[in-house]
Amino acid sequence: MTESCDVHPSRRAILGTAGALFAWGAIPRTAYAAPGARDARLVVVILRGALDGLSAVAPLGDPAYAALRPGIALTRDGPGAALPLDGFFALHPALPTFARLYAARQALVVHAAATGYRERSHFDGQDVLESGQPGPGFTASGWLNRLAAALPAGEGIPPRTALGIGVVPPLILRGPAPVLGWAPPRLPRASDELGRRVLGLYEARDPALAASLARGLGVDALAKGGPTGAGGLRGLAEGAARLIAADDGPRLAALALDGWDTHADEGGATGRLAGLLGGLDGVFSAFAEILAPRWADTAILVVTEFGRTARVNGTTGTDHGTGTVAFLLGGAVRGGRVLADWPGLAPAQLHEGRDLTPTTDVRSIAKGLAADLFGLSPALLARSVFPGTEALRPVGGLVA
Repeated sequence: MTESCDVHPSRRAILGTAGALFAWGAIPRTAYAAPGARDARLVVVILRGALDGLSAVAPLGDPAYAALRPGIALTRDGPGAALPLDGFFALHPALPTFARLYAARQALVVHAAATGYRERSHFDGQDVLESGQPGPGFTASGWLNRLAAALPAGEGIPPRTALGIGVVPPLILRGPAPVLGWAPPRLPRASDELGRRVLGLYEARDPALAASLARGLGVDALAKGGPTGAGGLRGLAEGAARLIAADDGPRLAALALDGWDTHADEGGATGRLAGLLGGLDGVFSAFAEILAPRWADTAILVVTEFGRTARVNGTTGTDHGTGTVAFLLGGAVRGGRVLADWPGLAPAQLHEGRDLTPTTDVRSIAKGLAADLFGLSPALLARSVFPGTEALRPVGGLVA
């Protein structure tokens, strides 16, 4: 198996959109929420480049962990000590917001997770992650789009319209749910053509809502450090949260964040990965603060295309791997736990002698969320959202 970092020019342009917000629009709550039912929101955060799950959530209780990662292994004590979770696993110290939500039972970790993909190409891995299929090239549609299309429409509700913001629509958003339009990799201002088109969806029905959306669309996502800087990431999350928090705002959204390919100088408690995780923690904080009135009905799923090697390489980084972590957070999440069928880090336990062996399929996590949040049946999810996954049962009990 090879580790390909070659980037086709068109793919490189796509990666340039990684700080962009992609949000679904015009799916009113009355389209699928029965009286008294949960008015659910689902946000998917995609970490492109492959997150090192063994550093984001360190298995400090595994006796092989520290020896595999000289120079970057987290520790229980001393400067930059990891944040304890359950005695075996500990959280990277750059994630204090997630730690707070975990302690409040509003966040959980899924460890040793992966898609069904077992190669190590970023673009094929992202294809599989966003399409929800067992391999790359199976379909031109994404599972979040198919989920939007599967939501039942109520009486008098116009056809659902998907809104994506970015140079090109990412695969997770392509499919049967129609796409309104695309813009450069930033949130458009209300004065922009796309901003006017978005607001036009709402102004005729609810001027107050249109004003709220205008505030959300007016966030400058590239301010304070750019899309990969902590300030830029938080700005993106704030704009997304304002849209999602609106009474008639989108109930499904995706946020794609680039830069997680840590081949060199990854760092441990401090350094490059710590900076990335700190920016992600700012995203969590912004969502929790702005979505506070909706928090009890919100679930945020954080996923990446694959993990990284268990061993450190010669440049104090990690290479393309397999198993990693997924994060879940939100007031709708039954948190305060780490879900892991832990495979171990001894040489014989590693996938192909080098990677964390995956034991949980992220599609089963996504299916569990869709079933519990929106009341979709396992049969419908296996048929329409994640085709051909009848044998892959949704993970239950993810939602409070």
